Amino acid sequence: MIEEVLRQLPTESTQQAVGYPSLFLLVALGSLVPVVPTGALVSTAAVVTLHQTSPFALLVVFAVASSAAFLGDICLYWLGQRGVRSRNGSKWLETITGRAAPERLAQAQQKLDEQSGTVLVLSRLVPAGRIPVMLACLLGRMPLRQFARGDVPACLAWAATYQLIGILGGSLFPEPWEGVLAAVVLTLLISGTPALWRRLRARMAG
Repeated sequence: MIEEVLRQLPTESTQQAVGYPSLFLLVALGSLVPVVPTGALVSTAAVVTLHQTSPFALLVVFAVASSAAFLGDICLYWLGQRGVRSRNGSKWLETITGRAAPERLAQAQQKLDEQSGTVLVLSRLVPAGRIPVMLACLLGRMPLRQFARGDVPACLAWAATYQLIGILGGSLFPEPWEGVLAAVVLTLLISGTPALWRRLRARMAG
């Protein structure tokens, strides 16, 4: 039964032709609209490519994921700049502002004043850290070029981190679907644990 299913799967070249553009679109969309779990997408793609024969598949996934994340960040920041400059405000700016806790925004503004480059890189790696830092950059009137220079290493580090998570999950299990499941669970735990911990602390404090 399993062998029949495997024979019906698309060829490796077909998977790549469909998978790479899909990964780019989903990661870019997830960066622009912070709802899609982009980290899990990158880890899943890494698991799938780990079991392929192409020696450059993992490198292509890294390039696609990092470039898509950068494009999404730049578009979101550009929209945020328009909202900051607009007298009537912006729905995009209101949306991302509503996703940032006030205390985290204050911390991001303080750290951004001290060392902007390092903060931008860490904001991509720390769960739920990207939006507060981006808002702090917007409110601090950071130029788009300066934000882009700091966002390049941030996106590269982010793509490498979640790809390593996928490689780790894929190497632990012989079957690709097992590695995909492990990678997704691990990325969701990494992204969800800090938010859960903050909620528990808030309840305990209350």
